[in-house]
Amino acid sequence: MNIGCTAPRANAYTRARREELSNEPVGIKGIGTYIPATVMTSAELAATTGVPEDVIRQKFGIVQKPIPGHGDTPSVMGRIAAERAIEQAAVSPADIDLIIWNGAQHKDYPCWLAGLKIAHEIGADNAWSFDMEAMCGSMMAAFDVAKSLMISRPKTKTVLIVSGYRNADLIDLSVPETRFMMDLGAGGAAAVLERGHAENVVLSSAFRGDGSFSEECVVPVMGANKWPPDPDDAKHAHFVVRDGEEFKRKLGERTLPNFFAVVRESLADSGLSQADIDYLAILHFKKSAHDTVLQELGVHEHQTTYLNEYGHLGQNDQLLSIELGLESGKIRAGSNIVMVGAGLGFVWASTVVKWGPYTGAPYGRSTTGREQHET
Repeated sequence: MNIGCTAPRANAYTRARREELSNEPVGIKGIGTYIPATVMTSAELAATTGVPEDVIRQKFGIVQKPIPGHGDTPSVMGRIAAERAIEQAAVSPADIDLIIWNGAQHKDYPCWLAGLKIAHEIGADNAWSFDMEAMCGSMMAAFDVAKSLMISRPKTKTVLIVSGYRNADLIDLSVPETRFMMDLGAGGAAAVLERGHAENVVLSSAFRGDGSFSEECVVPVMGANKWPPDPDDAKHAHFVVRDGEEFKRKLGERTLPNFFAVVRESLADSGLSQADIDYLAILHFKKSAHDTVLQELGVHEHQTTYLNEYGHLGQNDQLLSIELGLESGKIRAGSNIVMVGAGLGFVWASTVVKWGPYTGAPYGRSTTGREQHET
């Protein structure tokens, strides 16, 4: 006896079409960024924190960082970046099928979809949208999700990925335990991806996660775990580290090994090795960690951009780095770009992009979770 409902099987045409789509490239047609005009300098950080300015410049790697000016909400910064990406891509907003907001959870309002607001404001009337985040691994996660959806959904051809970030709001510079995040700033970034665009092709991605960090560095108020809020909670709406020594120990043990693992896995699944890296689009973090990553991967200073004039703009760092790399001539046609970042929680993420015209195949595959590359 057949009980319940069963979904109809995909017909032969649908299966064949999806197989055909899996062999089509997904390429970047345009990128855009928005950097607020207002900045906080290393001297101002020193005056606020009591940390010597030379330490902020040399150890923390901050000359200055953008901070939000009047009206620079996450959705506004993301929308401006999106408009610039659309202009560069030379596409009509009406041709966008999907908008993925991958900006920070700290948005204009709580429990709110930023992507739909941006869709309305830019005139992407035919697009649907959802918001997602993997903290500072979100750009790579969004690239992988967008590519997967374009392969699995024939009607999804053009995707706008958009982010806005101002988590600098959530850092109390008077708290020593979270001064490692004094580089947090503000900005927006966006990219237009299109199936069938055989330039700037998105190859493979790789990810790692470690949930043992999930509650070790959090904003302890304004969430459901402490609701309703107390009258004084606004004074405590900033990140805290609950056990500084343990947090530091675990970061020291796990961060860099997972960094290298996702980079190497995404390269291997793209048919490449670390010797093939032409440009590393890496998040901003302290200079010693940056230098260690370069040394381990065999990457030289002229193959990356250290964002000491910008600080850490969350998931926007990688697109900002690519934009700066193109402007400086560090990225050229044929360059193998590795986008890599890590986010609190903790997640590590890497995506490989082949810049310029691409005629090779296959186009790479995603490797979410802890799947290992097999040779």
